[in-house]
Amino acid sequence: MTTVATERTNTPQFADGAALRDALRGSDYIADDDLATVVHLATVLDRPLLLEGPAGVGKTELAKTLAEVSGRRLIRLQCHEGLDDSRALYEWDYARQLLHVQMLRDRIGVELADFDTLAEASAHLATQDFGLYSEAFLAARPLLAAILSEEPVVLLVDEVDRTEESMEALLLEVLAENQVTVPEVGTFTARTRPWVILTSNDTRELSAALKRRCLHYHLGYPSPEREREIVGARAPEVESAAVAEVVELAGHLRTLPLRKSPSTSEVIDAARIAAVLAATGRSTADSSELLYAALLKYSSDVDLVHGRGAPARAPEDDRAVPRPTVAASPANTTTNVFRGHGGKGHGRS
Repeated sequence: MTTVATERTNTPQFADGAALRDALRGSDYIADDDLATVVHLATVLDRPLLLEGPAGVGKTELAKTLAEVSGRRLIRLQCHEGLDDSRALYEWDYARQLLHVQMLRDRIGVELADFDTLAEASAHLATQDFGLYSEAFLAARPLLAAILSEEPVVLLVDEVDRTEESMEALLLEVLAENQVTVPEVGTFTARTRPWVILTSNDTRELSAALKRRCLHYHLGYPSPEREREIVGARAPEVESAAVAEVVELAGHLRTLPLRKSPSTSEVIDAARIAAVLAATGRSTADSSELLYAALLKYSSDVDLVHGRGAPARAPEDDRAVPRPTVAASPANTTTNVFRGHGGKGHGRS
């Protein structure tokens, strides 16, 4: 195998974790000091970062915002059951290869006219390189596209826990060596090292081989104070009092043994619902049933809440009620509701 691309060295783009935290906040992503520091270390050390935690707490959004504040292009591999190398790494552009062969046909006929036997002609063809298996005919999928990119990118491998373990093995070469091997061509080494972020909703345990190659951070539900700050940044049109009430309601619901606890993205949706209802004269306390449309996604959870009364303000002893682990909850593919409509003129939807 030959190496057909050369690697360039990254230079740190942010002075420290605090600088990265401030940059993320400038794009309305509220990260605490620990998270910002781990992300900064991953970029400086050129190590992939594995973010694990419940769906909807901002793992995917972190990768998107990191690409935005760093000026890098985002390349996203959305994982799912049945994902294979042809969708993740590369495949050959057979239509272009066939067209190339058709264009060479007349030229090949002229060259073979000098040979007396079919065996001689066949032996001559075997020594020729017609360029069919070269980079020009590769259809690069996300992993190879990140390696071949001339400009720095952020590679997001989203919901890696949705794939089979065999797919994790395909990722190891990219994560450990920043390279992709194409048997017919050779080894492509990263032209610029991508910043790699993997996300997992904890629906299954990832292999030790994959985890060993990554820095790790568990991103859980934020504290009430931080969640109010997040909702305020993503939905600035909502009054702070309404935000506080919605966050408190979501915090109470998370203490119950729900099939799926409300995520931060769903709390943002609920806050926007509260703002719409407030414009019609309805208070948050009078609209809890409508807020459940954003906060509760299973009828069994709605029935459970109704059975317990689901007070908007939870008593202290309710917080001791255990709830299932994230791994026992069904996966959630919500990734882009974090893009709000307000804040610093971003106009997100």
